[in-house]
Amino acid sequence: MSYKITPKLMVFAISLIISLPSSWSHDPIFGMGPHVLYKGGVEVSLETNLAKAADEKMSELGLNLTYGITGDWAMGIELPYLKKDNGITDANGSGDVKLFTKYRFWRKDSLGVQESAAILLKIKLDNADTNDSPTLSSGATDSIFGLAYGYESRKWYRWASIRYRQNGENSVGLRRGDKVLLDFAGGIRFKMTKYTKPDTVWLLELNGELGQRNELNGVELANTGGDQWFISPGIFWTKRNFAIKAGVQIPIASNLNGNQDDADYRAS
Repeated sequence: MSYKITPKLMVFAISLIISLPSSWSHDPIFGMGPHVLYKGGVEVSLETNLAKAADEKMSELGLNLTYGITGDWAMGIELPYLKKDNGITDANGSGDVKLFTKYRFWRKDSLGVQESAAILLKIKLDNADTNDSPTLSSGATDSIFGLAYGYESRKWYRWASIRYRQNGENSVGLRRGDKVLLDFAGGIRFKMTKYTKPDTVWLLELNGELGQRNELNGVELANTGGDQWFISPGIFWTKRNFAIKAGVQIPIASNLNGNQDDADYRAS
């Protein structure tokens, strides 16, 4: 099944965001956190991602829908619209749909503090709009498995997570290397406010990507895979059930295999 996502649909979603509760706003921006929706809750969010490495640029506009099955279990769907430019050619269109579910298996509440942990499963389907833009999809179905811990108090936040991305093989025998994603994040609220007032939390994350080499018909490709680390300042601003989050990933260490361009920046 193919889902056609257009910019008009993304803009329409903005009118829904204001009136719907925000559940994962108290998670880090680039990493994974343990927060889930309450039972029967619905969240609609609009997300923009940007990335640049030398002449290659990517922008993504995504519509995310989440539903709370129980107070500890949520599931949802991500509908992306992509634009890619490598300096010679450019492509744009609907990207691969992602399905996800998160289950919070542990929660501990104490005076002014909540700690919790959750597991995540995300599936990236192979159904992008590739009639005119084959580069918008990897041509394979990929899976992400994750484990996250979170600590939240009135002033301080901290998170840690690990995710494993298992990539599939496409029709020509190309399999992109699997990745381990490591994320550590902290947050601070300098000014305590009431629920009805605007609230700001400042974030700082350390994000690591440890990638294996790609394989073509079982043979490893030299100029693929490797490790990258980013320092990522960010902010999330909330007013009641409306939230805005923003952050930028700044590369601080890179050990990519062979001849590959290092990331210049990423933003969300």
